[in-house]
Amino acid sequence: MRSDEISVIAPNLKTRWSGVTSTVFRLVPVQKSRIGIACTGPRLPADLPRLSLLQLLLMRPGKRRVWHARRNTEMLAGLALKWLLRKNLRLVFTSAAQRAHSRYTRWLIHRMDAVVATSEKAGSFLTVPHRVIMHGVDCDRFRPAAHKRDVKDALGLPADHCLIGCFGRIRHQKGTDRFVEIMMRLVKRHPDVTAVITGGTTPDNRAFLDDLTGRVTRAGFGGRILFMGEQPDGKVPEFFRAMDIFVAPQRWEGFGLTPLEAMASGVPVVATRAGAFEEMIRAGDTGLIVDTDDDAGLEAAIETLIADPDRRADMGRTARAHVLDAFALETEAAALTALYRELLDDTPT
Repeated sequence: MRSDEISVIAPNLKTRWSGVTSTVFRLVPVQKSRIGIACTGPRLPADLPRLSLLQLLLMRPGKRRVWHARRNTEMLAGLALKWLLRKNLRLVFTSAAQRAHSRYTRWLIHRMDAVVATSEKAGSFLTVPHRVIMHGVDCDRFRPAAHKRDVKDALGLPADHCLIGCFGRIRHQKGTDRFVEIMMRLVKRHPDVTAVITGGTTPDNRAFLDDLTGRVTRAGFGGRILFMGEQPDGKVPEFFRAMDIFVAPQRWEGFGLTPLEAMASGVPVVATRAGAFEEMIRAGDTGLIVDTDDDAGLEAAIETLIADPDRRADMGRTARAHVLDAFALETEAAALTALYRELLDDTPT
């Protein structure tokens, strides 16, 4: 892509896959039909519009562009391009953090031209004017199964069981251990229930994962609590479609997309009050919410849905409609594009 065709640059300056990486890679293909946008950074997918480092350094300083950062390193890089290389950039930062920012991060944020919060809760930790633009989900990619049993069969999962999923990075913060402990009790009480855990782990969390798998094996539940590992990107929607209940047991979360992906797939969600879960789940209609540290409440909520297949089905249909109405990826892309155009048209300060 030629640099003179680009009005918005979406940097992804991290080599390891993360939720932020996922956000950039799913949004840019939708945004590129609305505005000239390109990614820059290492290990970008081949199908994304991109700017090389050389193109970035050589792009015309006179043409105004938006630099949309989502990490401290990217805010700093944008400032360097603007201040040191005299590029005509308007700087945007998206904040998902639900904690007080460090002094350094606040310093960076105060030098942005616009700030986006991914939820009202995230916005409450910002000390600058901002707008809330919540993440969306690709509702074509994440969609209900036409025949759930067939999807379960294709994945090698028990088609006649109630499948309860917990997907994402396996670590203490994500609450994988509490999910395992709860499911060891539930599968013992319910012989037609199987838990499915997908997702990778980092080297520093390998012992955490090994401890969990060891506990499950020693308890004799190796065939009922399944650790499926990190799945290829193309298979992830199939796992969501196969579930009957999805659980988000996080102790802490920035935003958390998996409940949206589950609901878009027609699956009801049981979640803690971490991340933006309270803002995306309509409690009682599309899922159930419990306090973040309430393990007993989490277990009871899951068991309530295990016992009521009709309610699960109703919630799943309502959840799909809710996501289509309020959290479609196109809605997020349109809101961000409107912000970009405001900044591109604004008189520079």
